[in-house]
Amino acid sequence: MSLAKRNEGAKVNSDINVTPMVDVMLVLLIIFMVITPMLQKGVSVDLAKVNSPSQMPDADKEDALIVAIMRDGKIFFGNDQIPPDQLTAKVKDRLANRNDKRVFIRADARAKYGSVVDVVDNVRSAGVDQLGLLTDQRKTTPNAPATTTPAPSTGGQ
Repeated sequence: MSLAKRNEGAKVNSDINVTPMVDVMLVLLIIFMVITPMLQKGVSVDLAKVNSPSQMPDADKEDALIVAIMRDGKIFFGNDQIPPDQLTAKVKDRLANRNDKRVFIRADARAKYGSVVDVVDNVRSAGVDQLGLLTDQRKTTPNAPATTTPAPSTGGQ
């Protein structure tokens, strides 16, 4: 009678099965593609481009007060469109129980200057301590001449 000999080492498969990993990565890619457009807070505005913008990380916070001025003159406070004459009252209501009296303005690059000034006046009359004008970084081109004068600040007052 002979002994049965086990050869378990011959059954081991050392190849990596990448199919489950590819499936998970594709699902994550689809999720990120769907979620990314929803991350922008407020309405979509084509911001003015400047050479050296100031960083304003507080504008990305969940409780930041943002007033958007569209190219056609419409004014949004958060996601709600409001008439210009009601802006002061709405900002006062939102600032009533806050310590941080800071408002950020997202004005379209092609918005009329007068409508932006009116919004700034209305927000200031609501008792805002600091006002931030949000802008985008201008993309530099390799053939663009270097500027010797500093660009105006885009920060709050």
